[in-house]
Amino acid sequence: MTGALTIYSATFMRYALAVQPKNYLLFLCHFVNEGAQLTQGYRWMQYHKWGGKEEMAKQQAASGVKAVVGKVEAEAGKLAEKAKDVVGK
Repeated sequence: MTGALTIYSATFMRYALAVQPKNYLLFLCHFVNEGAQLTQGYRWMQYHKWGGKEEMAKQQAASGVKAVVGKVEAEAGKLAEKAKDVVGK
């Protein structure tokens, strides 16, 4: 759909300036839409074709590991305190 809208906007930008009188408002609308569609196309390519999906999976895995490490360290700290209390008695 993005590809079709990119071509559509580019085509009608040209026709907005080809008619008499020139329709600058229509041209501007299609110009903005062209930019938005190109941006969406770039984002799709970045995610699906240029490694964005794999990078996101790596970041999620790394954040999950950090969360688990934090929980383990907290539990280890609690157990160390309990052990000190038991040994101290």
